[in-house]
Amino acid sequence: MIVEYIRYRIDRQDAEEFEAAYARAAVPLAAAPQCMDYELSRCVEEPEWYVLRITWTSIEDHLRGFRGGEHFAAFFSEIKPYVRQIEEMRHYERTAVRGTGSSFPSP
Repeated sequence: MIVEYIRYRIDRQDAEEFEAAYARAAVPLAAAPQCMDYELSRCVEEPEWYVLRITWTSIEDHLRGFRGGEHFAAFFSEIKPYVRQIEEMRHYERTAVRGTGSSFPSP
């Protein structure tokens, strides 16, 4: 499993359409067998900053499987207008440091 983080800087006047584009792009993304989960977050302090987190089955599955697969074209066509606003795009490995806080609901 690998986690990809993509950091965007989107002008405020484009924010609504950017989020709508990602809502549409989420359909082919969710259908891709290489994608485990995803989340788009917007910064509270500086609303023009967004972070997209995608968990992939592996880096190889992302770079070759997804990008070379049937779902990539539909995904990319939605987000293509925003590619130039990417400030950073990286893959990360999870570490053993993780947990829940005291306000996390118990099962």
